[in-house]
Amino acid sequence: MATAKIEPRVTPSYWKAAVGELKEQDRILGKLISDYGGEMLCSQGDAFTTLTRAIVGQQISVKAAASVWYKLTLQLTEISPHIVFSADTDLLRTCGLSARKASYIKDLSAHFLMGIYDEAQWQSMDDESLIKLLIQFRGIGRWTAEMFLIFYMLRPNVLPLDDIGLQRAISIHYNQNQTIDKQSIQKIAEEWQPWRSVATWYLWRSLDPIPVAY
Repeated sequence: MATAKIEPRVTPSYWKAAVGELKEQDRILGKLISDYGGEMLCSQGDAFTTLTRAIVGQQISVKAAASVWYKLTLQLTEISPHIVFSADTDLLRTCGLSARKASYIKDLSAHFLMGIYDEAQWQSMDDESLIKLLIQFRGIGRWTAEMFLIFYMLRPNVLPLDDIGLQRAISIHYNQNQTIDKQSIQKIAEEWQPWRSVATWYLWRSLDPIPVAY
């Protein structure tokens, strides 16, 4: 068993410019930015870690995902393709992973070991092209791919419409706590371009005491 590691953290170079523009464009976001102005999105700086953590976080709360991830970091010597691929499935499940998610991250680790990850190629692709590539892998849907774009690629203009947290935050802050459809969310988010990832992060932050991280 290993002790939990402190992972490297990378912050977006565009954050200050994005925050300044969003505060001018959107009064509600301006207040949220003021409330959480000392914080920002952080990347863990590793593609495999980010994708694995996004799979762990599928369809569960931020708090639950953080708990499962912490247990994984304690049980595995490191979060790497080789270590995850070699890990016993029962061990992964004791950390709180479902059998399906355990199979997803082991399948992902196998693909990384086969060399599917090409940093230069992925960096050169636009958002939609990269999403189309990622969703070819088992266990990765559009939401997971979008988390990867936001938290590893640090793409500034991603709007994860299927994200329940984003939907809930927009409902609270923009629609008097009433359900809101995706078309309406898209319309509200037009004012956030080209910084929709940043706006999304602050809306997430308004809901959870733990900043979202993948």
